[in-house]
Amino acid sequence: MLNVVIIDDEKKAIDSLEWELKNSELQVTILGVFTKAADAVSFVQSHSVDCIFLDVEMPGMDGFSFLSKCSDRTFSVIFTTAFNEYAIKAIKERALDYLLKPIDSEDLNNALLKAYNEKKDKILQKLLEDKLLQLNTDSSHIRISIPIDGKLIFIDTDEIIYCESQGNYSKIYLENGESYFLTKKLKFLEELLPNELFFRIHNSFVIGLHKVRAFYKNDSYVLMTNKKKIPVSRQRKTDFLNKL
Repeated sequence: MLNVVIIDDEKKAIDSLEWELKNSELQVTILGVFTKAADAVSFVQSHSVDCIFLDVEMPGMDGFSFLSKCSDRTFSVIFTTAFNEYAIKAIKERALDYLLKPIDSEDLNNALLKAYNEKKDKILQKLLEDKLLQLNTDSSHIRISIPIDGKLIFIDTDEIIYCESQGNYSKIYLENGESYFLTKKLKFLEELLPNELFFRIHNSFVIGLHKVRAFYKNDSYVLMTNKKKIPVSRQRKTDFLNKL
């Protein structure tokens, strides 16, 4: 379900867009229609809006002035206008799409699909953030023993940020800045560490899920608590997201 708002001062344009949205194959709910952008500011801030169809040239407050009133914007913006000279400015405003009137049905459907996908991405990102917060809060303090130089080193798994492969050897990086070199392959650590807290995100890395600070979806890497950037393997990305 996509919750949308229409802001346009032309009744004919509003009627046409409403008809298209109501007859779309996608599930669209029109939360509100406004002919004055100023009247929509408080409504948008107090309702869960996924996408706004926004005209540019309107009396009193134009589309760009409206956006300047919306701090911490969480909704997508699709500009609907008869003028093509605002396209560059729309891009700078992070517009999802720019539709010229009269709006083509196929162009509108493509824009709606973009809005749906962006909403799904935001939901996924929120789930990831919540799960990472939970992992950081509830991670168990399990101890493992590591054979190093003829002795056993005991390490709390909560201290481990990530492990890195170094050919036939491997290295463990801890929260306090220390590291341990092992004459064991990374697979040894992968099997030793609790799989509910650690994941092999790449052929060369096993990471502590509770030590992930951020996941950069577009660039496919995670930022760890020690500011280390670790790539997410394309083949393991889906499993990583499912793990979270």
